[in-house]
Amino acid sequence: MDIESIFRLVTTIIFFTTLSVGGYFRRKAEHEGGPMRSHEGSRLVVVLRILGLIVILPLFGYFINPQWVTWAQMPLPVWLRWSGAVTAALMIPLIAWMFLSIGSNITATQATRQNHKLVTSGPYRWIRHPLYTFGFIFACGITCLSALWWLGVGMIPPMIILMLRTSIEEARLIEAFGDDYRNYMKRTGRFFPKFA
Repeated sequence: MDIESIFRLVTTIIFFTTLSVGGYFRRKAEHEGGPMRSHEGSRLVVVLRILGLIVILPLFGYFINPQWVTWAQMPLPVWLRWSGAVTAALMIPLIAWMFLSIGSNITATQATRQNHKLVTSGPYRWIRHPLYTFGFIFACGITCLSALWWLGVGMIPPMIILMLRTSIEEARLIEAFGDDYRNYMKRTGRFFPKFA
């Protein structure tokens, strides 16, 4: 088995494991989480999913037949590709920890559920939006592992949208939790821990 086939196999395993973890916890939250306070942000979710599909389509081409996506490949040293594999693989337990911590409070939109609880444990003890942080690091790892420049460039628009959406999300959380959330904001970082 040549090195590219090994990279393809590792990419496939890591990607589908992460997809399965996220899918499991999201389905569980939809089933157990109760109704949403509103359906605000649903159109934005559709836009993000379409952008996400456009971004990852070459990855599926890479899984099936790398010749289909030679236009999107870049020459990367083997050590950098293995570093990407390790980085992406390390995000799997962190993403699972994040989902376990937030439980049924996870939503696709910036709206909260009617029985939403303020989560301040697990990674939420330090970061208010660990899914975005872990997802971004995971995407960087998969980009290096697969050596598809399209993934790296393509994830920029969805990440910008998610970063902009975060302010709306936090406004909804302030509406729901008031001073509890304001105090939580003072002691945590939005995407990275506060060290001051």
